[in-house]
Amino acid sequence: MTFVAVIVAAGMGSRAGGAKQWRLLGGRPVARWSLEAMLAAGAADVVVVIPAGSEAQAARAFAGLDRWRTVPGGADRAASVRNGLAALAVTGETPVLVHDAARPLLKPAHVRRLLDALPGWDGAILALPAADTLKRVEGERIAATASRDSLWRAQTPQAFPLNRLRAAYARLPSDASATDEASVVEADGGTVRVVGGDPRLMKLTFPEDFAMAEALIPRQMRIGQGFDAHRWGDGEAVWLCGVRIDHNQTLVGHSDADAGLHALTDALLGALGEGDIGDHFPPSDPQWKGAASDRFVGHAVELLRARGGAVINADVTLICEQPRIKPHRPAMRARLAELLGVSLDAVSVKATTTEGMGFTGRQEGLAAQAVVSISLPSRASSESRG
Repeated sequence: MTFVAVIVAAGMGSRAGGAKQWRLLGGRPVARWSLEAMLAAGAADVVVVIPAGSEAQAARAFAGLDRWRTVPGGADRAASVRNGLAALAVTGETPVLVHDAARPLLKPAHVRRLLDALPGWDGAILALPAADTLKRVEGERIAATASRDSLWRAQTPQAFPLNRLRAAYARLPSDASATDEASVVEADGGTVRVVGGDPRLMKLTFPEDFAMAEALIPRQMRIGQGFDAHRWGDGEAVWLCGVRIDHNQTLVGHSDADAGLHALTDALLGALGEGDIGDHFPPSDPQWKGAASDRFVGHAVELLRARGGAVINADVTLICEQPRIKPHRPAMRARLAELLGVSLDAVSVKATTTEGMGFTGRQEGLAAQAVVSISLPSRASSESRG
């Protein structure tokens, strides 16, 4: 069924700490979640109502997506919805879904449920029956206990024939406020059908709501591994796992040659599918001459966090005959935990020898290998089968 949509993202988000529609959730701007879901469900056109002057933010937030346009919001929600409806190019009874961007965990299945329920009605909304005991409060005192019988909590999106919703808004008094479209159609004499909603379609209102929404996002675990080796050369100290160790030799490399951090960086990049350390910090580039390798790890961690991910744990093994690693292991673990943003018990540093065999056994060089596990928001959470 052909349908269009209006996504209301024009609020200032004062109770949530400001501009919640552009805040990242699972590595994506909040408003992008709803737009992706509408497009995945087959919306022919989506108008996103945004604060005036935030066009550049919207362009960044929705980069790579099509079939969307923005219009500035109005003085209140009703005015913003009016602006969105007016910007739609279609007419007649084409179904229009109006959705609050503050409910980002929208799925195409929610859209299909509404479209299936709409024929023969002036509107259809998602809602949940009130399950908690309801209190009317005056100040800090309970004034009354209200019956929850027949009370439902309305959600969005809400679906209507476009001409019916436009007509209802046209007859809504200019000084009247409306917190949802169903109330506008009801006031105009329309009949609106209730469809079972979804508790996961929660509204982001307060700062703590973001933590709950993050917990509701399906996640996947990935594992990456890295390996690095450097030869010994003349020097007086060596850097390993971010710790300087006084030694009668040093590891030779373009940067500080910290094999432990290089292996860890490659493990992180591998888990992300982002190539290897040479792709991001080519040894031919003079700016990385003598660079501290914690910058490389920091870059990989930033890439991970930008995608809404986090490190679960890391395990680094140093393969060498010298220097002795055990005395420095607590400091190495502490530094890695700091770089990765994890607790100390999520980091392991081990050392082993090759019993005199190979280049490490002949003390020609040192090798390191690392394994990391990460969690990432599952991209399947926004696919059409959602």
